[in-house]
Amino acid sequence: MVRAERLPTVSIIVPVKDEEKVMGRLLEAFLNVDYPPEKREIIVVEDGSADRTVEICEKYAKQYQGQIRLIRRPISNGKPSALNYALKHVKGEIVAVFDADNVPEPDALMRAVEYFEDSSIAAIQGRTCCINADENILTKFISYEEAVYCEAYLKGKDVLSLFVPLSGNCQFIRRDVLEKIGGWYEEALSEDMEISVKLTASGCKIRYAPDVRSWQESPANFTQLMKQRTRWFRGYMEVALRYGKLIAKPNRKIIDTEFTLAGPFMFPLWLLGYLITIYAYLVPIQPNPVPTVMAHTMSLLTMVLLLIVAIALIYVTKPKKIANLLWLPFIYVYWSAQTFLATYALFLIIFRRQRKWTKTPRSGVATHHNLIAKRV
Repeated sequence: MVRAERLPTVSIIVPVKDEEKVMGRLLEAFLNVDYPPEKREIIVVEDGSADRTVEICEKYAKQYQGQIRLIRRPISNGKPSALNYALKHVKGEIVAVFDADNVPEPDALMRAVEYFEDSSIAAIQGRTCCINADENILTKFISYEEAVYCEAYLKGKDVLSLFVPLSGNCQFIRRDVLEKIGGWYEEALSEDMEISVKLTASGCKIRYAPDVRSWQESPANFTQLMKQRTRWFRGYMEVALRYGKLIAKPNRKIIDTEFTLAGPFMFPLWLLGYLITIYAYLVPIQPNPVPTVMAHTMSLLTMVLLLIVAIALIYVTKPKKIANLLWLPFIYVYWSAQTFLATYALFLIIFRRQRKWTKTPRSGVATHHNLIAKRV
């Protein structure tokens, strides 16, 4: 536990646009965190809302002067631009980034600053949890996906001292480091991955902090999910193309970074493999064994990956649940859908389609514990 006199100041940046359904809940959560009010500030960057978001924020800013600041932007062109705009106004030593749908746990800030007692750490990524997991079968599945991503993937990378990417929510970065690297790249569709790679390229250390927890809303229908994931895939691919030169100065962390960035490109190859597999089974070609070999290879890789995911599904819940294996068929279908979305995102890049930041609508639904949507 960090002594009170040594607690750093924390600036919490929240970019918002049309968030009336979740804005009150977020501000109430941050006002009630276990951290001295004089040591934290909440900066809301309003980005051209057409609903009651501004009204709600102004009410809180007036009631909690000195704790909440509302900054209104004259233009609206995406989250990374809003973050840079807010960065000019922050006073804290640590900059925290949260989306409007988040509900941090009361000890989130206190636990986060403990990591920065180690001067070598430039940033940390907290554990994000699904606030609306029980809304429907899709949100339940995404909650498991998120648990596997955080508690298996990120934790494993952290233990092995590999590349730990930030996730855009519940992330904390030293302000002086942010200013040194020039903040966020405003053209990025996945600003979290871009800033992660930029930090790593600068030799900065990012840690995963599983005890720093915040609850966030997951897409509740397939249309929202498809739009969100398409943006993510395109954003990740563009970051990979932008930072491919890193491999010229390889070390273990840089190599892992490049492998991570290459991940989205594997989905189109996976789709090609599926098509070749189907072709090989329907139209066997005797003189050329390549399609058959690829078909068997794809089948084997799919089985191996499903086995790994099956093990992760059992262990990510407490207590462990064998029944989670029933999700495997759904996961297989989900992966198949992801291959099409990633391929579509790649086509958008190849054909230079317009790049546009799209936000995921929030409903304010909370199904976990006593996290109830607060409307003002």
